Amino acid sequence: MIKDKTPISLSDIGEFGLINQLTKNIKLKHKTSLKGIGDDAAVIDCGDICRVITTDMLTEGIHFNLMYSPMKHLGYKSVMVNVSDVYAMNAIPKQITVSISVSSKFSIEAIEELYEGIHLACETYDVDLIGGDTVSSLTGLTISVTAIGEAKKEEIKYRSGAKLNDLICVSGNLGGAYMGLQILEREKDIYEKDNSIQPQLEGYDYILERQLKPEARKDIVEWFKAENIKVNALIDISDGLSSELIHICKESGKGCQIYPEKIPIDSATTDAAKELELEDLVTALHGGEDYELLFTVPMSEYKKVNDFEGVSIIGNITESGKAVLVTGEGEGVELVAQGWEGF
Repeated sequence: MIKDKTPISLSDIGEFGLINQLTKNIKLKHKTSLKGIGDDAAVIDCGDICRVITTDMLTEGIHFNLMYSPMKHLGYKSVMVNVSDVYAMNAIPKQITVSISVSSKFSIEAIEELYEGIHLACETYDVDLIGGDTVSSLTGLTISVTAIGEAKKEEIKYRSGAKLNDLICVSGNLGGAYMGLQILEREKDIYEKDNSIQPQLEGYDYILERQLKPEARKDIVEWFKAENIKVNALIDISDGLSSELIHICKESGKGCQIYPEKIPIDSATTDAAKELELEDLVTALHGGEDYELLFTVPMSEYKKVNDFEGVSIIGNITESGKAVLVTGEGEGVELVAQGWEGF
């Protein structure tokens, strides 16, 4: 007699475990399907160029809280997170589709404000809104955006391209979006306990913008092309630096070592972390939603990268299969992904 199998909870395996479970038996049938699941975007061979396609959903109560997320900002961010994935393939976004599931609690004015943000993002990143869908919901608002980009086949970069001794580089600074979220959550909790107390958000402008209206790094991809930077591996930082480093190492069959003193952290992030009794390094490693670009280049590109303001070299690719944080004592601590977890 076969005993009933105990159901496995989604919280036990997490988002990436669920993806692996659902996709482990998928095999691509068409030669034009150059890349399927497993990178920032899928890649389709269209002759002289390739199309890259990516989809992300934002769900009320999971990815955003309308108590502190303005609808216009939310519309902008929903487009931005998708074009960021296109840039993470070293491609240029060209079109998007937008689908929303929305409940009757929303006014037409609120949805128009959402689309104002969507249109602004389209203008900012020079993409066309070419379609989508609208359906009713019983539970709130969900936004699904699909972004379509293009690049020559030889220009597309994957997570799997890191090579031994590559320099590990990151654009901008990290941890700000996470700290912005912590400030918003703190003020929300205070207001819910006593709505006579107005939120105190003065002085947090930088980290709040990093959370509510982040920007994709179009400029970095343009720099790659202008300076003919040889990039071997590329990914955007949506789930946290630790998670993305592990993705690159796993897909490339390599390890890495990074140095905490090299990780770029803005002073506003450090100040907020101190105020909330958090370690700014922890927020930079695991916070997520910074939407910076993490990439590796050969040692020969050192001068170009080192001379470019706004890009930091934080470590190097190793033969070992582990991602390691090298402490001040020279000891290595293996990184564990502690970024965004969908379940």
